[in-house]
Amino acid sequence: MNSTIHTLLNHRSIRKFKDLPLTDEQIDTIIGAAQQASTSSYMMAYSIIGVTDSELKSALADISGQSYVKQNGHLLVFCADLHRQTHLASNDEYSEMIENLENSEHFLVSAIDAALAAQNAAIAAESLGLGICYLGSLRNNISKVDQLLDLPKHVIPLFGMAIGHPDHQPDIKPRLPKKAVYFENQYIEHDDSLRAFDKEIAEYYESRSSNSRTDTWTEQMKRRFMKTMRMDVTDLVQKKGFNKR
Repeated sequence: MNSTIHTLLNHRSIRKFKDLPLTDEQIDTIIGAAQQASTSSYMMAYSIIGVTDSELKSALADISGQSYVKQNGHLLVFCADLHRQTHLASNDEYSEMIENLENSEHFLVSAIDAALAAQNAAIAAESLGLGICYLGSLRNNISKVDQLLDLPKHVIPLFGMAIGHPDHQPDIKPRLPKKAVYFENQYIEHDDSLRAFDKEIAEYYESRSSNSRTDTWTEQMKRRFMKTMRMDVTDLVQKKGFNKR
């Protein structure tokens, strides 16, 4: 097993960081790796906001409800960005572009571009001995995040990433079995795989070193989707000119 595969297979979310800022060299390396991610049609339809202002970090932490949004070595916010593609367009050119800017295809493209860049950043950070945690919790009030970051039209905040020197070593959380996520030629129902995974994850939750509980994966998913959440995201996405057609 080479070092890249070892890094990938040993990923875990880090939620406690030492009080050590990242160096400029570390940040440059992580952002450089993010920029080398694959991108659809060379659009590079994302932007990354590095948050260094302590008051801004505190405001984002309040939105997320997570202390590690403030207490980390560096905080990144990944945005879907189609503003750059329109910036030098004339009014007439922009009018011709608007249908494509507002369609679901380019909303997906920009979100996927941002996610690919973020995963490159995550792998780069972990390869440097750092830890990361993705922060979907910034969407708890996506409009407020949008305002705090002063994002123009055709730019929306998707998620954050806390990066830093780990101050704990959590267990590696089990993943679904291969049979539940990889199929050949067509989709296959996989009840047995899900039941087996429920048993595995229940044992993991009961035995882990902290925050042990009785639960299964399918019960978690049922609870999540039976309770509405972040229903304001659609309004902000469309207000910013995405996913309207």
